[in-house]
Amino acid sequence: MPETRSRTSAGDAGTPLSHVDAEGRVRMVDVGAKAVTRREAVARGAITIAADALALIREGRVAKGDPLQAARIAGIMAAKRTADLIPLCHPLPLSHVEVDLQERPDGYDIEAVARTTAPTGVEMEALTAVAAAALTVYDMVKAVDKTMVIGEIRLMRKTGGRSGEYRRER
Repeated sequence: MPETRSRTSAGDAGTPLSHVDAEGRVRMVDVGAKAVTRREAVARGAITIAADALALIREGRVAKGDPLQAARIAGIMAAKRTADLIPLCHPLPLSHVEVDLQERPDGYDIEAVARTTAPTGVEMEALTAVAAAALTVYDMVKAVDKTMVIGEIRLMRKTGGRSGEYRRER
């Protein structure tokens, strides 16, 4: 039998991780007894793009088509398939997913909003939507810019459930 280890999250040093049992084995959390509540999560990330590739996007001259529209669709589709991609996520009945890309001087900020009414949160769906949107932009523009950087993917806000509201400062 493996040695029992104390596992805690970085945000709450005394709380055991819910996806790890007393023996240190990963497990899917049983959410069957949790209250069904309306939940929302907002995630953000960014993609930095070289100036010449950015000009192609903004002038509508990317050979594969409009990467921003494709990114929005990819983000929505990825949110809907999060449980297929992240092993311990529960499949959720999403009531809304929105992906928005905002220009910045060196690329785009990406924001995703995901909503559900369920016994568990929708943070992973919002985060997955941001990641897939950024990867789609990369895929559509990589022929002219292999230096793109995807990053800063983070949860900005979540509401609903027993833990209530979380809001990131920045």
